[in-house]
Amino acid sequence: MIRLLPLKFIVFAVIITLASPVLAGNGSNDPVAAGKANFETCAGCHAIPDYTHAYPTYHVPRLGGQHPDYVVTALKAYKNGERLNQTMQANVAHLSEQDMQNISAYLDSFRLVWKEQTNNIRGNIDSGRRKSASCAACHGPDGNSSIALYPRLAGQYEDYLYQSLQDYKTGKRNNPIMRGMSTPLSDQDISDLAAYFASQPMGLVVVQHY
Repeated sequence: MIRLLPLKFIVFAVIITLASPVLAGNGSNDPVAAGKANFETCAGCHAIPDYTHAYPTYHVPRLGGQHPDYVVTALKAYKNGERLNQTMQANVAHLSEQDMQNISAYLDSFRLVWKEQTNNIRGNIDSGRRKSASCAACHGPDGNSSIALYPRLAGQYEDYLYQSLQDYKTGKRNNPIMRGMSTPLSDQDISDLAAYFASQPMGLVVVQHY
């Protein structure tokens, strides 16, 4: 004879199943799979090729293959107000430490097949190369940083690099090291540096530029 469980036990079992990442099968045991789910709210900007931010207008950055440690650091900076951007601050407000780690693992996974990027460089590359010596210790001589805490700059959008340096200079991004490096730079210096690093090939292979 089949015995039916009381309704309260059935409801309890359903709640536990839905609440458990493992039992619910949402892939949270795999940080890349979990990061893909976490990244869905980011995809509206970062998964669209050549998508631009408005007011001011500049390309949202390429993220595929970026250092995971740097991605987490950047997300935390938006969450705690060290970087001021209303869109980014709204999107990271609900993220936990683990969510950020998962997103960084997902973005780091896009390092499989070379995909040529197109950068229409407007600044003076040669001038930027000469001015880039002070950046090399952290970002590498060609923008392919080997230090996990610092971003890869090579092949990034020129206007995004320009805007980032301006934000460090004005304090919109609050980082003592970058503030000190950017304060003496003129607009022309910033333009040339952005052009140089944007013109450099990525020292890794990626399948997406998210």
